[in-house]
Amino acid sequence: MSDDRLIVALDVPNALEGLQLAERLGDAVSFYKIGLGMLTTGGLALARELKDEQGKRIFLDMKLFDIGATVENAVRGIAQFDLDFLTVHGDPHVVRAAKAGASGKDLKILAVTILTSLDRADLDDGLMKPGDIKDLVLERAEKAFEAGADGVIASPQEAALIRALPSSAGKLIVTPGVRPAGAALGDQKRVATPAQAIADGADHIVVGRPIWQADDPAAAARAVLDELP
Repeated sequence: MSDDRLIVALDVPNALEGLQLAERLGDAVSFYKIGLGMLTTGGLALARELKDEQGKRIFLDMKLFDIGATVENAVRGIAQFDLDFLTVHGDPHVVRAAKAGASGKDLKILAVTILTSLDRADLDDGLMKPGDIKDLVLERAEKAFEAGADGVIASPQEAALIRALPSSAGKLIVTPGVRPAGAALGDQKRVATPAQAIADGADHIVVGRPIWQADDPAAAARAVLDELP
């Protein structure tokens, strides 16, 4: 089985295409991310197929955000499928509710700090508080850890800073926005190479398009793994 530090994002239109891609990747990949974009096209069914039938690890990237009771109920329903990671927004009330919903299960609750597709101009448009984006990520990570998050989602550029926080001990850092050397950035703005992300303290890296858009996705996945220290 492959090194599970690599999580491949199945950001394809539907579960059928996701299953076909997983078949092409075979033993090269052991951990998959299924996101919100596939929720209405069989994403949960695909997650269960890959987990229960193929023994893969599954990161369900839903980025839940709502009042506490709604988040708790949603997470309780998801937790029954024995998946591995679930994302929620990093607001402390959301994290606490998600942890309550996952109680008694192995599902890890990962808090989103600031999306890797955003920069300071985007935060200004969204009326977010002033300040350097790295400082804001650190603040959100600290508050999420205090609320009980099992880990955080952050860009590779903030991984080392988060890992340096005393509260990060024993916590997971998962980094999207990872691009192999020479790959197109796409819509990501705060990126790093796979090797740099791991060296800076990430436990897992998430890579999507550079793998599934490749002519040989399995070879592309193995190339990413070859870059890891």
